[in-house]
Amino acid sequence: MDDSGGPRPLALALAADVPPLVRVRRWAADALADLTDEELGDCMLVVTELVANAYDHGCVPRSVRLHRSDDPCCVHIEVDDGSVVEPTLGRSRLGPQRGRGLVIVDNLSKDWGTIRHEDGKTVWAQVPCGAPSLRSVPV
Repeated sequence: MDDSGGPRPLALALAADVPPLVRVRRWAADALADLTDEELGDCMLVVTELVANAYDHGCVPRSVRLHRSDDPCCVHIEVDDGSVVEPTLGRSRLGPQRGRGLVIVDNLSKDWGTIRHEDGKTVWAQVPCGAPSLRSVPV
């Protein structure tokens, strides 16, 4: 249980060098297997974009967490990284052909934002869903 009395989020520590997107997507897909195809697709895109951004723009350590609330149903996705630089919607320091990831997150999420920490930040998004509860998936 977390401090609010709800179930603890599922967490996955991420490697320092290469983004393990296939591993993250499999882990998230297993945890969210009872969602509809559309809901799962939305969650997978958001998870992928947030993790990719943590590798492109953030510093180590990195981790990803999933938590589902049931009333109303929503998948809360959090990705931590070691950079204090806030993400900017539609802009990337990596060039003009980049910067669409947060636009995707913004379009698929009912809300998203950042929480600054002394040693980095958490970028989070809430994706609406309609299924009951998150399954425990081994890491």
